Amino acid sequence: MSGKRRDSKNRILRNGESQRRDGRYAFKYIDTTGKPQFVYSWKLEKTDKTPQGKRDDLSLREKEKQIMKAIDDEIVPRGGEMTVLELVKKYLLQKTGVRHNTEANYNFVLNIIKKEDFGKKRIDKVKLSDAKCWLIKLQQDGRGYSSIHSIRGVVRPAFQMAVDDDLIRKNPFEFQLATVVVNDSVTREAITRKQERAFLEFVANDKHFCRYYEGIFVLFKTGLRISEFVGLTLSDLDMQNRKISVNHQLQRKRNMEYVIEDTKTSCGTREIPMTDEVYECFQRIISNRKKPRVEPIVGGKCGFLYLDKNDMPMVALHWEKYFQHICEKYNSIYRVQMPKVTPHVCRHTFCSNMAKSGMNPKTLQYLMGHSDISVTLNTYTHIGYDDAKEELKRVVNGE
Repeated sequence: MSGKRRDSKNRILRNGESQRRDGRYAFKYIDTTGKPQFVYSWKLEKTDKTPQGKRDDLSLREKEKQIMKAIDDEIVPRGGEMTVLELVKKYLLQKTGVRHNTEANYNFVLNIIKKEDFGKKRIDKVKLSDAKCWLIKLQQDGRGYSSIHSIRGVVRPAFQMAVDDDLIRKNPFEFQLATVVVNDSVTREAITRKQERAFLEFVANDKHFCRYYEGIFVLFKTGLRISEFVGLTLSDLDMQNRKISVNHQLQRKRNMEYVIEDTKTSCGTREIPMTDEVYECFQRIISNRKKPRVEPIVGGKCGFLYLDKNDMPMVALHWEKYFQHICEKYNSIYRVQMPKVTPHVCRHTFCSNMAKSGMNPKTLQYLMGHSDISVTLNTYTHIGYDDAKEELKRVVNGE
């Protein structure tokens, strides 16, 4: 009779295999860190039947095969004890020297993961279906598509880091987001020329908001990013040669710290010519500029065009609030409602107007400060039926 160990069915057990008194099989192995590990199953072979009342699972030998392959690939079996939250934290520790907006986005994602049960899940346990179900849950919980896009934008490379570190075999977040969650984000549309005229006329004639007319006009007629506009100083305006030097942007962090940063892209550094109307607006902005008791200095720059009640430079949030209140007041008066207008809508509108007027795309790309012309053509220009009708008429008639 053979001296080899056998199970209750008289089958020979391999090295590391054993059967407990309750009939459950066990396999002991040493992982790549040198630590002993155990896996269990009620079945030795795949063809065995699961005992009544017990949870169906892979057979012991199927698990052994997975473990041996992982060890051969020098992957830590079962991905260690690292959770999703721990993985993301480790990934973000490598993201140093990022802009404060990027850092704020990282913290936003981290805080969401901290609140989610998914964040406590071990990374080796996360399957493709788990990743998809979690993103779907986020949308069902009220998270917008853009927020989910940001979350996945952090989690996916974090899991890729785990793959590269041989902690897991596959990245469960490698799928097209739009195939899983509904893109319910609202496209920021340009407003029509008629709406732009009505908006500017309303601001000009309003006793309270008229003080912001010149700034709003400049935003509509230059396509400046709001962070670029609020960062402008007197030294950035060459009134003699009538040009605007855009070489930085002003931001304010959540802790209320003001910072000067480089333009969004290298192409964002540019010089924009002033039209006569824009030149006149800047003249009035300079002449009406608030004289502070102490000139604020941020990042070595001073002479900011607009200051708040605390004699500090106005930032994007100030102007976003002004636009919001203007739209609310306008729509409380007029039956024909004004769509949502923001500083960024001004930028969209400028780009669309220039494109519709036939400006050379490369010139428009330069004025917008885009590094990729596809952004200029596809994202910031909004062409509708009336535009197509007029263009077709112009081409057919040879105008």
